[in-house]
Parts: sequence; structure tokens; C-alpha cells
Amino acid sequence: MTAAAQAARRAGVARPTRVGAAAWLLAPTLGAVQALAVAPMQVMLALPIAFGGLFLLLGRTRSLRGAFALGWLFGAGSFLVGLSWITEAFAVDTARFGALAWPALVALSAGLGVFPALSLAAARLLAGGRGGALLAAALVAAWAAGEWLRGTILTGFPWNIAGYALGASDALLQVTALIGIHGAGLLAVAIGILPALALRERRIWPVALAALLLAGAWGYGTLRLAVAAPEPVAGVRLRIVQPNIAQDLKWAEGEREAILARLLSLSSRAVEGTAPPTHVVWPESAVPHLIAEDPAIRARLAAVVPPDGALLTGAVRRTATEEGRPALLNSIVALDARGAITAAYDKIRLVPFGEYQPLRRILAALPKLTVGEVDFVPGEPRRAMTVTGLPPAWPLICYEAIFPTRPPSGQAAPGWILTVTNDAWFGSSWGPYQHALAARVRGIELGLPVVRAANSGISFVTDAHGRAVARQPLATADVLDAALPGAIADGTPYARWGDAPFALAVLLLATAAVALRRRP
Repeated sequence: MTAAAQAARRAGVARPTRVGAAAWLLAPTLGAVQALAVAPMQVMLALPIAFGGLFLLLGRTRSLRGAFALGWLFGAGSFLVGLSWITEAFAVDTARFGALAWPALVALSAGLGVFPALSLAAARLLAGGRGGALLAAALVAAWAAGEWLRGTILTGFPWNIAGYALGASDALLQVTALIGIHGAGLLAVAIGILPALALRERRIWPVALAALLLAGAWGYGTLRLAVAAPEPVAGVRLRIVQPNIAQDLKWAEGEREAILARLLSLSSRAVEGTAPPTHVVWPESAVPHLIAEDPAIRARLAAVVPPDGALLTGAVRRTATEEGRPALLNSIVALDARGAITAAYDKIRLVPFGEYQPLRRILAALPKLTVGEVDFVPGEPRRAMTVTGLPPAWPLICYEAIFPTRPPSGQAAPGWILTVTNDAWFGSSWGPYQHALAARVRGIELGLPVVRAANSGISFVTDAHGRAVARQPLATADVLDAALPGAIADGTPYARWGDAPFALAVLLLATAAVALRRRP
């Protein structure tokens, strides 16, 4: 190595080398490896391989354009593998949508790849021509900011944030109670990059720092889990019904009676050795009827409502837009033993091309995947649901469980999270596992138990630390009977501060990168 090169290395200046063709092929491969770090694989070793390799490649780029291309290739590879389950939804009606499956996955992956591309370009911009620790800090900050941006702009899509890699361990996942899933993502990327920094610099301190961060997160989680869980809510016994109705039968005219009969039968089943339920929970859009408009159907549902309890079920309700056009609401409703609807929540985050057609005039040729031509519309801002005999429930319907949320101040504090979903769209693919993990994390972030009713699974009840109390596997039809775990009395740091600590960490890392870059 020449004296000039040695001086450049000591100063942290990136070597002016080109990224060869092999490196451009390596980038999407590293992205695919990164997808193995999240559910259901949860291979934590994928973090240092994927992000470490990405950091080393970024260190060899010579321009913002090269950094952008590198990030896009990495992101496209990650999303192609991690989101491959979306093709299952197109197979529900193969004749109409089957040919769109892989083009849709490729288009989605290409579009989402812009966020990693922007992150790497921003990291190169922050670090200037420097490499080493300065570039590592810039990449951690820029990647975390890019994931936050992906989960926020337009409709937002915070699926498979890097922090979900910590789901390999209940103890590691507890860090989300402190800094949320975006903070956990920043931590996961830092742990992934530091070993590569040690390799590049031939120093031990980055490995020691990575070990310290990992041990600190694990130690925090272990101490948190060692504290006795809050006592279950007195007098409450839940029955979660998982009917496992195939998606292609869900709204078929000839199947409506059979679907309703299965739901009623499972709900009224006697389970030896367990106390009778006080409340019954059904999944998203469980009943293939407009129950708010059908007193006869509500009377049949009332037969399975426990005395002084309630049935909480996903339901479709009719409404109209401000212009008077017909529209639908995706709802959770509570029915009492008389069949009266006593509480309701209407979904506010809707799935583009699933529940509504965005830019309908421009994209009129692209159909919705769901039955019918009428769009769903969002409901009023979310509030805790008040149901007889239960603490206030924080409601999340399907897609909403991937978004970190905090109940607004000034309202009744929820005592649990109720999430209903219909993951039958995605069969036995990776999708339901990733979705279920996100729902668990929402409870850990807020210190609340989670009750999840899923049509085809995975249904579960978790305590306020995200540990499973009861769980029903994917692709089975059965019921879960469980007590309602208690909430953590004082909440969590994340419930109080939200993403403020995460934003501060990103700002400090970015500021440090800029300040160090100016040093001679």
C-alpha cells in the first residue's frame, strides 16, 4: 500500500475504486439475505452478512448515483424475497388476477427499493468522500430515517422494518418498549454494520461495540421479562374463534350459511376443563352478511353471546361518501345478548388496490382484488372501544397492526389491543408470520396485551410483554380460550415518548458524521 493510500485510510477517505459488475450482482443477493432476518426465518446472522456487505460495497462507491443504484438493488432484492407472499393474494381468483401476481411483486419491490436507494445516497452525501466509522454512522442514520420515511409518506408501508429481526428472541424484542420498532431498526442495522467496520479497519473496537449493544438489549429485555406479569383482568374469559374459511369461499353466495354455521358452532362449543367464556371474538369481516342491516342475522349471533358479555366481530357496513356515492366500512362491532350493536370501530388505514382503488380515474384499468366495485372508505379517528365487562380496547384491523400507534392523551387509556384480520389471502406463506409478529410488537411498545383473531391464523393472546398466553397455528379451525392479561400500569417509555428518542439518535449520528467529515 502506498504512503498516500495509508494516509487516506487513516483519514477515513474512501478509496477511489469502482464497483465492478460482480458487486452489482452481489447487492440484490445481500438484500435477499436481509429478508431472512425477519419472520418466519429470524436468522440474526443475516444482519451482519447483509448490512455488513452493504456497508463494504458502499465504501467502494464513487458517486451519489452509484450509492443510489447500490441501495436500489439491495432493496429490490430484499423486497422481492421478503414480500413474495403477496403473490398468494392473486391466486385467490387466478382467472382474473393470476397473470398480475409476479408483475405486481416486481413493481412493488422496484418502487419500495427507492427508499433504500435514498438512504444510501444520503449516507454517501453525509460522509462525503470519507469511509470507515464516519460512513458507518452515516449509513445507520440514513437507513433508519429511510425506513421511517417508508412507513410514513403517502399511505406508508412499514413492513419488515429491520428491527423485526430482534423477534428471534423475546428478550431482544423488549427494546421496542423503550425505543419502538424504528429505534430497534436503528439498533439492528448498527449491530449488522459494526463487524464489517472492524474487518475494514482491522480494529477490534467495532466488534466490542456491537457485542455491547446486543448484550445491552438482551440484558434490558431479560430484566424486563423477569418482572412478574400483571394479573389477568378479573372476571373476563375470552374465546377467540379461528374458523379457517378459504378466501375463495368467503363471499360465495352458496357458502354463506355454512360459514355462519361454523362460526356459531365453534363459538358455542363446550371445552372440557375450562370456564365458559364471557366474551367471544371473531376475525375480520367474519360474517358474510351486512349484519347492521339484518335483524334476523343479529338474532342468530345473539345466541352465542354470553350473558352480560359481548361478541366482538369484524363486519362490513354500508355508508356513503360526502358526494353521495355508495361506500363500505371495514369495522369491528360489539353485539350484546339481545343482538344490539353497542360499540363500533371503522378502519382508518385502508389497503390500496385491496380495499380501495387509488387514483381511480388514472388507474381505472387496474381492478381491486376484493369482491365488488364499491370502495371502502376510512372511518373517524381511532378511539378506544368501550365494551361491557372489558377494559377499553385499542382496535386495529388487519393492515393497521403494522403501524406503530399511540393512543392520544385526553382519552380513556386502553387496557388491551384487539386486532382482527383475514390472512387467508396469503395462505401458508411468510406473510401471516410477519403480520403476527408486527401485532405482537404493537403490544410490547405500549405495554398492553394483544388479542388477535385471524380467520386462518395465526390467532393468539399475548401478555403485556409480548409472550404468548395462547396461540392457534396457521391453517387450522379451532377456538382459543384464555383470560385477558393485564396491562402494565405505568405504560412504557415508548408509550410516553414515542419516536422522539429514535429521532434524536438519528439526528446525533447524522450531525456527528457531518462534523467529523469537516475535520482534516
